[in-house]
Amino acid sequence: MPWVPIVKRVIMLFVVIIAAASINFVLPKLAPKNPVEDKIMEHAENGAQMNDISGLVAAYNEKFGLDKPIMVQYFNYLEGLATFDLGYSITFYPTKVSDMILNALPWTIGLVFTSTIIAFLLGSVLGALVAWRNSARIIKYLVPGFMVLAALPYYLLGLVMIYLFAFIWRIFPLSGGYSMFAIPSMDWSYIADVLHHSLLPALSIVLTSVGTWALAMRGMMVTVQGEDYMVYAEANGIGPVRRFLGYGVRNAMLPQITTLALHIGHIAGGAVLVERVFGYPGLGMVLFQAIEGADYFVIYGVVLMIIVMVALAMFLMDLLGPVIDPRVKL
Repeated sequence: MPWVPIVKRVIMLFVVIIAAASINFVLPKLAPKNPVEDKIMEHAENGAQMNDISGLVAAYNEKFGLDKPIMVQYFNYLEGLATFDLGYSITFYPTKVSDMILNALPWTIGLVFTSTIIAFLLGSVLGALVAWRNSARIIKYLVPGFMVLAALPYYLLGLVMIYLFAFIWRIFPLSGGYSMFAIPSMDWSYIADVLHHSLLPALSIVLTSVGTWALAMRGMMVTVQGEDYMVYAEANGIGPVRRFLGYGVRNAMLPQITTLALHIGHIAGGAVLVERVFGYPGLGMVLFQAIEGADYFVIYGVVLMIIVMVALAMFLMDLLGPVIDPRVKL
């Protein structure tokens, strides 16, 4: 029956999410640090009056459920995931993890996700044009420059750009998502301020990603041009633009789109570095602070978000594959 493969894929989707979420639970526990004890000791070192530190640590361990056996913690963790209750941040108690993620998610989507899509589209078009025989010569000189930039990590190019465009020439701000005294609102002055702060980190992502997408697309486009249907289309007098878009790019794009779905998992990884360098208030910064402070519940929440994003992207790609390329049905 036609719905059986979809049911199997849905079951596999949940299996992947549960397995990855279980690994996500175990890994932070391997760290030797006790986040509650570390945070209380930090307050004590800053001059806070704490007479019974051990009793306070025990009380907070009990409150966060860290005093329970590991299996009990694990089942409580799965129960929380099933009910979308991600608990409270240890470092920023009583802030809820879900609130921290919801506040940071729009910033990451607006910066990292959008920049990745722009780099994907620009790189794919450039790569296809480089391999196309009828393209302008100037295109062939653009891609090598992007390939050089692709060898640089996000954060390294970001540091160079901060030094040049924010410190020396002062065209862009040094860090942050908006100006210090700006009031978040939907007026044009605030939106322009946010865009001004996001241009430099977005450029660092786009410039270091375009070359990689272009190289992959060029290889696929070279392969596609040797296919019989391309020769047949040219023999039938089909115009170069239609052959380029309808026959060449369409067939070369399927591996690119599959790679994009896999690349979504690296978005948050890149966000950690980019947002840390630029002081951007997104998921990457939240994850960095959580790892630094061994804030288990925040780590669980952010990494779970990444797991779900990757699993859903691959699930949708599995369903859209036959739509993009009918040959997949066979």
